[in-house]
Amino acid sequence: MKNWKRYAAAALLAASLTAGTMGTIDAAHLEDITARGTIRIGTTGDYRPMSYLNKETGQYEGFDAALSEKIAESLHVKVEYVPTTWKTLAADTQAGKFDIAICGITRTYDRARTMEMSDGYLLFGKTILCRDGDVAKYQSIADMNRPEVRVMVNPGGTNEKFAHEYLPNATIIVHEQNAEIPGLVAEGQADIMITETMEAIRYEKMDSRLAAPLAKAPFTKNRFGVLMAKGDQELLNYINFVLAELTMNGTMDELEQTYID
Repeated sequence: MKNWKRYAAAALLAASLTAGTMGTIDAAHLEDITARGTIRIGTTGDYRPMSYLNKETGQYEGFDAALSEKIAESLHVKVEYVPTTWKTLAADTQAGKFDIAICGITRTYDRARTMEMSDGYLLFGKTILCRDGDVAKYQSIADMNRPEVRVMVNPGGTNEKFAHEYLPNATIIVHEQNAEIPGLVAEGQADIMITETMEAIRYEKMDSRLAAPLAKAPFTKNRFGVLMAKGDQELLNYINFVLAELTMNGTMDELEQTYID
């Protein structure tokens, strides 16, 4: 009986020490960012108008690039961008390659279950980008869900998932570089691109060969979120606080007018 009590006491002590250590690790994360002087932000840099790497200037542009700067300003640190891809985004996040990821990341159950996702911002939905002369051809899922329709998507993200789920009969082409897909559609190497309303509208404005005929009636409704590794509750709370403040003081509306509208 005495041995059992000693074992129970030792187990209880170990559990309390572990909890205390975990609490220290979580609490130290924001302190680490402050001490480092930078917040490491994962981004694909291939998604207009959210986060796009301008190869001419070497600078990231878009709504989420501006939002990243606002978050950094609130912490009195600078942004340190860490390149990632849609295919490796989850693994890179879970491996701690950056503190947070912001690049037009859709809030999904799968991501929320395995990682942390902030409160949502910006309402959008899945839609298509096609050639301007093909608008009449693609007015519904049924119009696109045919073997002769070539659907191009980037790998590993929600666009590819949507295409496989809703367009199983179409010819799905996976292209590594998301930013290249609109041009490939315009050139006739694919018929449609599955994307979000923001990106479709932006490329429609940029290239007269392209059209976003269903942007005002998207197939889904979603919001973007800031992504981070599981268990960092303090950082998650802080990001949600910043998003709420930027919403309340009108900054999010200003960013939307600048980069989306």
